[in-house]
Amino acid sequence: MFWDQVAVVYDVFVNIINRKTHKELRQIVSVLIEPGDDVLECACGTGLLSVVIAQKSGRLTATDFSAKMLKRAEKNCAAFQNITFSKADITALAFPDCSYDKVVAGNVIHLLDNPLTALGELNRVCKDGGMLIIPTYMNKNSKGKTSGFAATVGKAGADFKRQFSVDSYRQFFLDAGYSDVQIILADGRIPCAVAVMTKEKDHDQTRTDKKCL
Repeated sequence: MFWDQVAVVYDVFVNIINRKTHKELRQIVSVLIEPGDDVLECACGTGLLSVVIAQKSGRLTATDFSAKMLKRAEKNCAAFQNITFSKADITALAFPDCSYDKVVAGNVIHLLDNPLTALGELNRVCKDGGMLIIPTYMNKNSKGKTSGFAATVGKAGADFKRQFSVDSYRQFFLDAGYSDVQIILADGRIPCAVAVMTKEKDHDQTRTDKKCL
């Protein structure tokens, strides 16, 4: 698996190559987490966001599909006692409906064959009135041109399935049935847009979603 292969060097990308973006991204996510929140994080990678979530939340369940990414994340987050790490498939989460106050999925939507299936699962495990926080790298500019980053990483094996601009990223969630989509941009060498949505009780996510009782 590509992500197992790059786990050992991924922190170089996080902390050096795209440092400015990730510094802003951490600040954005930190503001959205409140003390006492029970948070699920999918695609945690090596712990880029896990650290700031753990600092603010009551409890964090951090998951990733890559075992080696999880191992690096555990090492990077060793100072925190409120994190449980678990391997998980974002398109088939083994967590009960309506379990979490906040659900975070960082930089993964553009990599998935079936992003709407993943979105349905994220929505399902989020409590009514809870918050979905979904950052994703912007690999198209406002003119629709693919970034050099997307082309290079794609050739290396990351296999981007979708290429978003800020406008098309917002539209993705509007098309999925969310009426109020806030986009917060973390700018830098490779910008990252954070989509923030509140799970509404009457949200029409008929694929997998159930109402919270």
